[in-house]
Amino acid sequence: MSTKIYAGERIRRLREVRGISQAALAAAVGLSTSYLNQIENNQRPLSAAAVIRLSSYFSVEPSHFADDADLRLASEMREALGDPLFAEQAVKFAGIRDAVRAAPEIMGAFLKLYRAYRSLEEEQQALVDRVGGEETVNGPAFPYDEVRDFVQSRRNHFEGLDHAAEDLFEASGFSKDRLLEHLAQYLADRHGVTIRVAQGFARHDVLWRYEPDERILFVSETAPRESRTFYAAHQIGLLSYGVEIERLVAEANLSSVEARSIARVGLANYFAGALILPYRRFLAEAQRMRYDIDRLSAYFGVSFEQVCHRLSTLQRPGMPGVPFYFMKVDMAGNIAKRSSANRFQFARFGGACPLWNVHQAFAQPGRILVQQARMPDGATYLCIARTVVAGGSGYLSRPREAAVGLGCEISFADQLVYSAGLDLKDADAALPIGSNCKVCDREDCRHRAFPPIGKALRVDAHERRTVPYNVT
Repeated sequence: MSTKIYAGERIRRLREVRGISQAALAAAVGLSTSYLNQIENNQRPLSAAAVIRLSSYFSVEPSHFADDADLRLASEMREALGDPLFAEQAVKFAGIRDAVRAAPEIMGAFLKLYRAYRSLEEEQQALVDRVGGEETVNGPAFPYDEVRDFVQSRRNHFEGLDHAAEDLFEASGFSKDRLLEHLAQYLADRHGVTIRVAQGFARHDVLWRYEPDERILFVSETAPRESRTFYAAHQIGLLSYGVEIERLVAEANLSSVEARSIARVGLANYFAGALILPYRRFLAEAQRMRYDIDRLSAYFGVSFEQVCHRLSTLQRPGMPGVPFYFMKVDMAGNIAKRSSANRFQFARFGGACPLWNVHQAFAQPGRILVQQARMPDGATYLCIARTVVAGGSGYLSRPREAAVGLGCEISFADQLVYSAGLDLKDADAALPIGSNCKVCDREDCRHRAFPPIGKALRVDAHERRTVPYNVT
């Protein structure tokens, strides 16, 4: 039996970003306006003919209209099944997709159980490693995964907080050029909080500290102006909009105190980003500047990373920006931050694809790298990457270096300055990459670290290739 495709949100987003009316799109692809309206409201599924017409009109792969949640869940299921624990159960990706479509709740419960197993396994290993050492044991990073799933379920956009931050900016008469002073005055007038520079924080890797009894927000002496502005905005979020933040934390239904604390901080950070880069003003400038990150950074007086993160949140209903993924990775390949307003799949377990330009950025620090990349599911992305450095307190402080990555599906790439000189319609120009070797079907990749799951290995003792095995 064929699977029904409901893709109203994706069609509406493509249409709105391009400024096309519903009637104009219907006429262009040969559909009735009423039928298209029902499709956009998920009252009727897409027919095969409609998929072909829409994918041709928007120059996207037909798979673009598949259900994002199902694709994401299937990808995570496949990655989990790559664990050696399931080595004897070779499950093909098509079978995983069918299972997800038939019983998404059960598949989601399986993933939750598997993550709990991984969490306990890591904790056990930590205990073994610490025998005879420190008495305390740091818990595994499982709460972060739970919070990331919550943020992803909202497509990294929290409309209530976004509107609240924007309304505060406009009603208070804040300006981008003196925003730190304005936020400091707001904290003093509304909450009796003062901001002070603390000497010595940097030696202990402390960025800021709020003392509620003294009503003082201490910031590190090494923190640049844009960081101090962000810390002030973060504190305003907690003090002025704590009720809304707590409501969202409660809605997330997180399973632990740790996860709820992480979510609380993350939502306050979201508010801070929305306050220093208010939605309408920022989106208008982003579109005018064709999403030029350096120009936006200079115009708003914020960091490269702050611009990238804010770009990944611009999905307000009726006023969307380009849907981006955003991530931050260290030199060892560990993903410290990740969020996505599109279908891009991050590797949850294990390393990421070495061909992805976010890893190559470390070889060219400070330079913006642009890459056309095609995932195994056929989706093609325009990927941007650059290193960022957190300043240290001195020569011996070993500044923290990371790379940030930002990307959008190729159908939106012509709106970005970074597409200049690229042939976006040339399928061969896109570099084939994957999210993780174990879940990547590319059998001819010479950069493999592990064989793909669900494939039989054939090792020839009379021949040696770059990859020491073939798969069948």
